[in-house]
Amino acid sequence: MEKISAMQLQQELIGKMHNQQQIATNPFSNQTMVSAAVKGVIHDNTQVNPTSESALQFSHALKGVLDTVDKYQAHASDKITAVELGKSDDLLGATVASQKAQLSFNALMQVRNKMVSNFQDIIKMPI
Repeated sequence: MEKISAMQLQQELIGKMHNQQQIATNPFSNQTMVSAAVKGVIHDNTQVNPTSESALQFSHALKGVLDTVDKYQAHASDKITAVELGKSDDLLGATVASQKAQLSFNALMQVRNKMVSNFQDIIKMPI
């Protein structure tokens, strides 16, 4: 086997990271990517006609996220209530749980706003 130096690995990783950054900024800038995407849409029926299974997977993922945010909110509420009633003196834990719940809720709202914005963009598209 050929020995790979750390420098070669580093250069290879930097090249891959650069390619990923280009793809992320403009996914269809590369002509081969455009043709691969067109082939995927033409030859792959799941791309053209999404199945109910993929919709179910999305709904399960969304429900999982909602449940997680709800658990964070309930946990924070329980900790804060315990501190307020004098059952616990873990004020730091209650504050951290509250901040965690707030952060997860804010992230959820950003995702919701992005989904609503994208939906409105789709509705405005001419047929």
